[in-house]
Amino acid sequence: MEFGEPRRRHRMSLTPMIDVVFLLLVFFMLASRFGVPGQVPLSLGGGSASYSGPARLITVEADGLELNGVGQSQEAVLAALPGLTATQDDMIVLQAGDGVSLQRLMAVMQWLGTAGYGNLVLVE
Repeated sequence: MEFGEPRRRHRMSLTPMIDVVFLLLVFFMLASRFGVPGQVPLSLGGGSASYSGPARLITVEADGLELNGVGQSQEAVLAALPGLTATQDDMIVLQAGDGVSLQRLMAVMQWLGTAGYGNLVLVE
């Protein structure tokens, strides 16, 4: 039985596999750039932050706001804050009421920041 010349073994080419690996690498590098989360600067109450001056407690409720325990509108709160603060860098304490969503709390923090009040402290 004669089988003829032995066949030459073909080597598998690694080029297609390397191309796929590089394409996946580029894809994941680009996709990870879009996933950068936004950050909100926030101080948590109970730390070493010192508080001075009149009470500036804004309680965020699901249907409105309370400034120092008195229900008020957003415009009224913004109108009252300059009388309670020496500068816009003074601390303002935020408290979330029962059943308030995080989205509602973030919206209040955003409009306070837009109004120039950036030193917000969140308490339980």
